[in-house]
Amino acid sequence: MATIKKIIKALVPPVVFTIARKSGITSTSIGVKRNQTWSGDYPNWKEAEALCSGYDSQNILEKCKNALLMVKNGEAVYERDSVIFNEVQYSFGLLAGLQRAALENNGKLTVLDFGGSLGSTYFQNKFFLNVCKEVNWCIVEQSHFVDCGKTFFEDNQLQFFYSIDDCLAKHKPDVVLLSSVLQYLDKPYDWLNQLMSYNIPYLIIDRTAMLDEDKDMLTIQLVPDEIYKASYPSWFFSKSKLERILLKDYKLISFFDSGFTPPTVVNDKHKVYWGGFILKK
Repeated sequence: MATIKKIIKALVPPVVFTIARKSGITSTSIGVKRNQTWSGDYPNWKEAEALCSGYDSQNILEKCKNALLMVKNGEAVYERDSVIFNEVQYSFGLLAGLQRAALENNGKLTVLDFGGSLGSTYFQNKFFLNVCKEVNWCIVEQSHFVDCGKTFFEDNQLQFFYSIDDCLAKHKPDVVLLSSVLQYLDKPYDWLNQLMSYNIPYLIIDRTAMLDEDKDMLTIQLVPDEIYKASYPSWFFSKSKLERILLKDYKLISFFDSGFTPPTVVNDKHKVYWGGFILKK
């Protein structure tokens, strides 16, 4: 069983900065955010990581906390990646998967949100999920995020756990959710295989970087300075390769466009996009 201490070594920050819309610029209540950039095609994680500047995780935590507290307190409509937006931007593929899982379980839904920050996806979809008879949204995260989540956000529906084992000891999830997480793991397929081994009925992947090629591409992602200054390794997955891994243990219900970040071209030749899968055991 994996613990979050092991996961920390493999995870870059749980915050992911895919904030650009189709224009390449996103208007928010705090200004205009330009699209981020990806570059390079590195042979391994270690080599890419050595060229990255890193990040201040405490600074990320504070930005996420302050933005989500505004949402929780009704002072803002929607937060993603520590940025406040004037309207909620839904991933309707994700919502469809969550609602299907709830319908099959008599209106009850328990989600294991792996790397779910302080509950961004929970707050994003709360309005639509309020029709469920029961919702348990369980976030497994790095310890400092869990500490913050328990202090400022935890309630009867939203809970935070230091490890997958802790979560499974208290809940029986219907869904394991991986939203914008896989591309920021050193060994994403190892982690994916381990998560699939828990035999959770539904696996939903959202906001995941892909390309229609035979092999994965490892880039360096540069975060816009107006969010905060950082760079770190970022995968673009071969969609066909990722599907082969997933379909070993799950059946594909649907593939969907995440709808947040428009397709772009990396290194002047690789067309990349962000999508998701709804899968069932």
